[in-house]
Amino acid sequence: MPTPPSPPPLLSLADIAALARVQRPVTSTWVRRYPDFPAPVSQEGNRTWYDGRAVVDWLTSTGRGNTPADEIGPELVAHGLVRLAEEVGAQRLVRVLGGLLCLQYMDEKPLSDTAQDALIARAERMDPDDEFFLRELSEDPALSARLAPVAEDLVEAAYTPHGAHEHLMDIRHRLGFTGPDTGSLSPELRRLAVRVADPLGHTGSDGTLTFADPNALCGDLLHDLVSALDDPEDARVLAAEENTELARLTRRRLILAGVPEVDLDVQEGTDLEEEMADLDLVVTLLPYQAGENRSKAQALEAIEELCVLLRPGRTAVVIGPADALVGALDAREAQIRSRLLREGLVESVTTLPPGTDPGRPGYRSALWTLRRDPVPTARGRVLISDISPRALDGDAPRKLADDILLWRSEGHHAGGHDPRYGLAVTVKDLEARFGEPLLPPAPPASRTLARTVRDRPALIAEAETRLSEAEQRAHSRTQNDGPLHGGLVRRTGPAPERVTVGTLVKQERLIPVKGHRMADEHLDPRGQLDVIGPDEVLGRAPRGGRRIDQLVLAAEYPHVNLTRPGDVVYTTAQEFGVMVDHEGTSVVAFPARVLRVNPESRRPLTPRVLALLLEGACAAGPASESARSLRGVGEVALPDLHPKEVERLDAFLAETERKRALLDEQYAELATIRRLSAAGFSDGTLAVPTG
Repeated sequence: MPTPPSPPPLLSLADIAALARVQRPVTSTWVRRYPDFPAPVSQEGNRTWYDGRAVVDWLTSTGRGNTPADEIGPELVAHGLVRLAEEVGAQRLVRVLGGLLCLQYMDEKPLSDTAQDALIARAERMDPDDEFFLRELSEDPALSARLAPVAEDLVEAAYTPHGAHEHLMDIRHRLGFTGPDTGSLSPELRRLAVRVADPLGHTGSDGTLTFADPNALCGDLLHDLVSALDDPEDARVLAAEENTELARLTRRRLILAGVPEVDLDVQEGTDLEEEMADLDLVVTLLPYQAGENRSKAQALEAIEELCVLLRPGRTAVVIGPADALVGALDAREAQIRSRLLREGLVESVTTLPPGTDPGRPGYRSALWTLRRDPVPTARGRVLISDISPRALDGDAPRKLADDILLWRSEGHHAGGHDPRYGLAVTVKDLEARFGEPLLPPAPPASRTLARTVRDRPALIAEAETRLSEAEQRAHSRTQNDGPLHGGLVRRTGPAPERVTVGTLVKQERLIPVKGHRMADEHLDPRGQLDVIGPDEVLGRAPRGGRRIDQLVLAAEYPHVNLTRPGDVVYTTAQEFGVMVDHEGTSVVAFPARVLRVNPESRRPLTPRVLALLLEGACAAGPASESARSLRGVGEVALPDLHPKEVERLDAFLAETERKRALLDEQYAELATIRRLSAAGFSDGTLAVPTG
């Protein structure tokens, strides 16, 4: 008999808040304020469940929430998939759903009205050689039939089987499909890699592009290159992947992206079948290795092997561990890197910022581009860039890609493009620094000044554009959410009882964490971890100005505990200050300390509310005197607010933070415009146009 349609996903109010991208109290307000809000369908203990499809219809028709209308449907499906992954396992769910989507794409027929036996018969007919999905669907026919309606829901939400599978890939980490062998590049780095690879610039005279990845993993980079082409049927793709399940996933993914089956070859193993075609482009992410087992020499040797695949005038883009690609090396490792430099194969070297691998925030990456037979003006030189202090957002990736692409086409000549983030360094100079880190040397002060003077009008124009965009974001936010209105009123009745910080610690509602004494010589602005001390807490120094390398921290301070998201960092040195470390993974430097909220306790606080109450109590006179003693913060008395009031106050504070962030963006751009204008008019290089 045909498989029944999938039941609607059930959502709690917390789930609805996540779906609509609003704070949790907002959903309670919707339930109270709007009679047309969907009625609950079931109750389990203290949790009320709502029909997810009805909620999506309500959000779409009313325009409430912050999720774009075209993203609400896929997000609803994602919520249902998370629960399914908990039941059947993330990898199994991704395999079977991917197989179903590939089956629907290949035979162009719906899935949900097909009986179990007929579904497997279709799989056998469409995939007789078991290249794509036959084993995934045949392994558990009952599960395949059960998930068929879910696959249909995915297609309906994303419009096509390809879009549905990409949504599945986008949320795979939320489902639990993780691990060092699956790949975990940030979307920003994937976009940068495609820009630098420049697939359209490598297409042949017939408009086709042949490219390869010897470490395909889940096929992220290959898929992105196919998507960058005008027509995916112009792609010829070679790949190798040691993990059989990931190799099959990559095959399905590229077929769904529109690559013709005859032009797709994904090997299960480590060897490419490169003799089947001349490669135009190679892209790869070097396999991840844990720090204790990581071999710099092995990473560099893998790059040497890639160079064999390059024919004249063709390019490879490689992302790998920063310690091997740009870090200091021992003699043996340096010999391998030196060999690559001397052979003229290294076109550019870029040190990337932290966070390019969301699954491993402490792992640092770098990007190399390789080119056989570059333009004559680039020979003997390498473009060395360092964007580690920047985030891969805004204009930084585009400008970096422009630097590399112009270097690829023009090379080095007087009056040419002046790179934004690096310098062209001769191989001779790099050889003289044998084994040292590959970082751009600082340009002469005269060159910096000349560049600044020449670029001031453009920099001001860019800041004005960013200011306009920030104003539009703030305006859009105000239109969507309305003006800030916390509805705060004068309290009537008795004031809340007061409780000291020390008592909150005894009740295990707060957990104190000590700061650590850090030696100045161990701090390094290129480190991966922020150091937060009194100056950062008091606003005298920006966060991120002091950092420490993760390996140095492990070697010199093995007992240091990093902060967790939401830790409240405070200091009583000189004066009292408090801040919330929303990001976490920082080192707190003594005499700063941490108060950590215990969310599992009775009457829990939230980090924002705790910081506000501490700030108010310690600025109110007598309490501030006790706070000036390092141990006196335990005597600071705070109002013991009811949990419901804590929840409402936290939502109000979160909204003030969002409003302030939008205003800070505008203030920063205004400050940039004023600084550049002051310098330009002071030295006579700027003028106000007439007319």
